[in-house]
Amino acid sequence: MCMFCAAIPATAAVGAKLNARQGADVQAAQETDSQEIHAKPIKAITAGLIVLLAVGSVVYHTHFNSLI
Repeated sequence: MCMFCAAIPATAAVGAKLNARQGADVQAAQETDSQEIHAKPIKAITAGLIVLLAVGSVVYHTHFNSLI
């Protein structure tokens, strides 16, 4: 498995974990009425990284695999 193909599910898993942790932190802050926590765009960043990795995978598999 190439580095791009292996990185796509790893990126998705890390993004999901970070998003879940942020959601729990925001919910806990709302329940305790503590300082306001600003949510970061983790879903959008994760989706963007996955798209970039998929493009990299397509380029690698179409152009560089034929050289091997």
